[in-house]
Amino acid sequence: MVNGIFVIDKPEGMTSHDVVARMRRILQEKRVGHGGTLDPMATGVLPVFAGRSTRATGFVQEGGKLYAARMRLGITTDTQDTTGKTLETRPVFCGRAEIAAVLPRFTGEIEQIPPMYSAVSVGGVRLYKLARQGVEVERAPRRVTVDSLTLGETAGEQEYELLVECSKGLYVRTLIADIGEALGCGAAMSGLRRLRAGGFSIERAITLDRAAELAEAGRLAEVCLCADVLFTALPELRLTARGEEKVRHGAAWRTSLPDGEYRLYGADGTFLGPGAVEDGQVRIRKSFY
Repeated sequence: MVNGIFVIDKPEGMTSHDVVARMRRILQEKRVGHGGTLDPMATGVLPVFAGRSTRATGFVQEGGKLYAARMRLGITTDTQDTTGKTLETRPVFCGRAEIAAVLPRFTGEIEQIPPMYSAVSVGGVRLYKLARQGVEVERAPRRVTVDSLTLGETAGEQEYELLVECSKGLYVRTLIADIGEALGCGAAMSGLRRLRAGGFSIERAITLDRAAELAEAGRLAEVCLCADVLFTALPELRLTARGEEKVRHGAAWRTSLPDGEYRLYGADGTFLGPGAVEDGQVRIRKSFY
């Protein structure tokens, strides 16, 4: 049985679900999920959770993300990226200075209208299903946070790189489309690579082929991370054998530690999950055993 997290470098052209399906075959484990969807055209960090660690997928969403995106000016599409149908082309009269000047308007807490080609549900129906039928519905704006937005290298004719550090829920292609409108020429995303998600960086990511090679050689443990890596900001609390037994059965265990959140470990060092101390009693918040 495989339990842990694998940081996969998602290739272009695959959906996040495709990656999960491939990892199920590689790991020979049915319980596999991912932490944060990437569009098919996007590449980069996709945390994949296996076994009991699938219970931790939601905690990745709580962390920030870092993207390297390419913005093509002078074009708008129905998907807000260059894989979609071109709706309009416009002349481009701006350069690096003008782009840099508008970026502060899209930094900090901003509002975004979710794109039609997204997994957001309206009336119980995914927006992308409506979009494929040619139906457009009104969407409520959402508040998201852009921690930093930096203009990078010129990637080609009327094409520029943007480094985007942001909160969960932000659509980079919508951000680029909005920047294009602010510049007066329109823009579409022509490339996207996620460099960091929830504390997992591209430096520790492996390809699917590499994961298959390691599985064949019986060396998957070399790249399998324990779910406790998501909770390193919390202090460690190691229980006695009796305390572990109580907590494993959903009961509380007395402690003299101050109130707060902790990483709970069993007597042998096995990670049990995040927990909390309240009024001198330890309880598990989410179990990974």
